[in-house]
Parts: sequence; C-alpha cells; structure tokens
Amino acid sequence: MSDRDFVFNTAAQRVRFAAGSTEALATELEQIGARRALVLCTPEQRALAESMAAKLGELAVGVYDQAVMHVPIETARAAQRLALSLGADCAVAVGGGSTIGLGKAIALDSGLPILAVPTTYAGSEMTPIYGLTEGGVKRTGKDMRVLPRTVIYDPQLTLSLPLDMSITSAFNALAHAAEGLYAADGNPVMDLMAQEGISSIARAVPAIAADARNLTAREHALKGAWLCGAVLGNVGMALHHKLCHTLGGSYNLPHAAVHTVVLPHALAYNSAAAPQAMHRIALAMGLSEAQAQEPLAAAQAVFDLARRYGAPTALQAIGMQRGDLRRARELAMQAQYPNPRPLEADALNALLLNAFEGRRPG
Repeated sequence: MSDRDFVFNTAAQRVRFAAGSTEALATELEQIGARRALVLCTPEQRALAESMAAKLGELAVGVYDQAVMHVPIETARAAQRLALSLGADCAVAVGGGSTIGLGKAIALDSGLPILAVPTTYAGSEMTPIYGLTEGGVKRTGKDMRVLPRTVIYDPQLTLSLPLDMSITSAFNALAHAAEGLYAADGNPVMDLMAQEGISSIARAVPAIAADARNLTAREHALKGAWLCGAVLGNVGMALHHKLCHTLGGSYNLPHAAVHTVVLPHALAYNSAAAPQAMHRIALAMGLSEAQAQEPLAAAQAVFDLARRYGAPTALQAIGMQRGDLRRARELAMQAQYPNPRPLEADALNALLLNAFEGRRPG
C-alpha cells in the first residue's frame, strides 16, 4: 500500500455558523425532533444558560449548572439522574469543553442527542471523544453516540471570553490540528482542514490580543476551532493528547492551559519522526518556506506565539508540582496512543522537565 492510502468516514452533523445564530436555537432543536431539553452549563455561565432556556421557551425543562473540568463521574451521574427525572429528550450544552463533555457523558449512557452551543475554542463539539475522571484518573474513549447532532457557532458568544482564556483555548484548538497532521490514521482531507485551522488560529490570536471585542478575529478563531475540532474527531490522538489527559485528569490542571504548555514540547519530541507534518505546521503558523525548513521551527513558533501573548509556558506556573513529574511519566507510558516516535522514558522525562520549567524548545 502507498503511505497515502487512507479510509475517510464522514459523520452526520449539522453546523450553523453566524453571528446571532443562537436566535435560531428553538428551530434547530425542533430539527432533531426534541421537545424537552435540559440546558447544561458551568456555575459561572448560569445566566447565559438561562437566556438560552428562555429562547427555547416551553422546549426547555431545566438548567443544570454543575459542569466542571474533566467531567468527574459523580457530576455525570447527577446530571443523568436529573435528565431522567425531568423526562429530557435532549441536552443543550452551552459553554466550553467542560460543559460539552458533560453532555457527552449523559449521551453515553442514555443516548440523548446533544445540541452544542460552544463559547470557547475547545472543539469538543466536533468529536465523538469523551472523557470521564474517576479516582484521579481520566478515562477517554470514542463513541458516536456522544457526537453532538447539531452545533451552533455564534461568534458573539465568545466576545466576553476573557483574554487569557481566549488565548489558551485557541492553543487547545491548535493542538488538535497539529497532532492530526502526524496521526497514524491521517488523510489528505484532514491535512487540508488542519492546515487551514492552524492558520485561522495563528491569525486570530494577535488580533484578539489587540482587541478582544474584534468580531472578525473571533470569527476566525471560531472557524479555526471548528476545523481543528473536526480533525480531532476524524483521526487518532498521539503523545500530546496523552500527556494532556494524564496531567489534566490526574492533577486537575486547567485543560486549555495544559495544552498550551505541552504542545511545543510534544512537537519538539516528534520533530525528527514527522518532518513533513512539522513543515506544514510551521507554514500554517505564518513562517516563510526557509524558516519552516528548520527542524524545530514548528515547536518554536508555537512556543513563541504563546509567550508573546502572555499565555502560560510552564507547568509549574499552572499548578503542577515538581514531585509529580515521575508519576506523570509513568502514567503517560501506560496505554500509549500511537505516536510517530516511540515513547522513551528518558526522553519523556526531558520533555516533562522542559515543559515544567517552561524552556523554549531547542
């Protein structure tokens, strides 16, 4: 077989992308045949969720506002019990990855369809990937039952996303596409989507940093998040996502910030084993052809963009302790994801130490 032979599956999913598109929320709910929606959110986004419930009117049966990072199993079970008691036939997840992840946990056991209204750039809405945390260990899996049936992208909802969260959320999205370019089951369609997604994110970050209320920049970022999330939903994950799931689930570190810190070091780890992917990432980040030829260009470009706009670049800055590095490496070596370069204990130690201290790759 050629190294570019591939299998490509498409999933039935409806996307509505426009400023103000949440005004069509009730119409979109009726499109999937739902009549009793439970609206999900974090405690901080209760007011937004209630405004969405008001748009739904009689189609909303309640609001559950206890979504938290990494979807603790106890939270998922509580939400499932509430959905059952209210006779909900749909979950409307309003928020970022934590809220959409909670919707997925409900769908995993109940089969309830999800309508997602993203307010960050996490991209979870475009994937059949779920995660549940129990006993300090995050378990992930894929199941088409958890893929949202409909996604409403309204850039206006991201205008109030704080600048620091906007930047780290954008890097979270970028990571999905970057790993998609060297995924074991990648394909040319995903390559194109990944490159355009990275390019959209790389253009959006400086513009959002200059003016967080720039709607055009927010549209670029949300478009990038959509494309990057779609890549993650169609191909497998590698070392970067394994590390982020391990660090986030085991040490309760902020999800998007972990992605921001780890990505340059995961790219550096894989640079020699996936040179074509690194070249594409570097070009999508805006580097010249000559610059993109350098082996660590992609890793350094990602690191430099994060540092330039005030995003965290060290694990110790987001709450990790040096004493946790050994266990993190041990967990990362277990149930490994396919990766261009085999996981080597000493090299993984170096990666984690560099990420912990915030060293620029190379």
